[in-house]
Amino acid sequence: MKGKLLLPAIFVATFMLSRIPGLLPPNFSVAYAFAFCAGVYFRGALAWWLPLGVMLATDIGLNIYYQHNDPVHDVWSPANLANLAFNYVTYAVLILLGRRFKPQSSFLGLLGGGLLGAMLFYFITNTASWFFNPFHCPEYTKTLAGWIIALTKGTNGFPPTWEFFRNTLLSGGLFTALFAAAGKLAAESPAEKTAGQRSPEKEPEAETEPEEAKA
Repeated sequence: MKGKLLLPAIFVATFMLSRIPGLLPPNFSVAYAFAFCAGVYFRGALAWWLPLGVMLATDIGLNIYYQHNDPVHDVWSPANLANLAFNYVTYAVLILLGRRFKPQSSFLGLLGGGLLGAMLFYFITNTASWFFNPFHCPEYTKTLAGWIIALTKGTNGFPPTWEFFRNTLLSGGLFTALFAAAGKLAAESPAEKTAGQRSPEKEPEAETEPEEAKA
C-alpha cells in the first residue's frame, strides 16, 4: 500500500520542483523519466492521467509566465501550440515504452529504457520544432539540411542543439535511475504482501478409536 501512494508523490514532487524556471539547464528535465517510469510502475488509467495531467498543468503555468516575461514571442500561437502538442505525443510514446517493462525488471534494464525514451523525445520533438518552426528560425528550412541543422546545430543566438541532446540524455538517465531506485525501495516485501492473511488451517486428524480387546 505504501508504494502505491509513495511513488506517485515522489514522481510528482520531483517533476514539479524541476519545472521552476531557471532551476535546471535547458532540456535537463524530469519529464522523460516521469513519463517512462509512470508506464513502468503505475497501472491502468493512473499511468496516463497522472503524468500527462501534471505536465499539462505546469505547461499552462509556464506559458503564462513566459508570455508575461517575454511578450515578443507569442507562446500561444497555433504553431507553438502544435509544437507543444507533439511533446504530449512523445510523452504517450514514453508511457507505452514504460509499459513494456515491469517494476521487477533489472535496474540496468530500466535505466536503458529511460535512456532510450530520452533519445526518442529529443528526436521527435526537435523534428517537430523544425517542421512547425514556431519562432521562425531562418535556419530551419524545409529541406534535409534544415532538419539536420535542427538536430545538431540549432538556430543562431542559442546553444547548439547537440548540447540539448546531451542534457536530455543525462537527465533521462539520472532521473530514471532515481525513480527506479525509489521503486525498488518502495516495493512491498514478501512479509507485507502476506500481512493480514490467514494461514491455511490444518484439517483435524481423524480420531482413532481404541481397538476392542480380542477375546
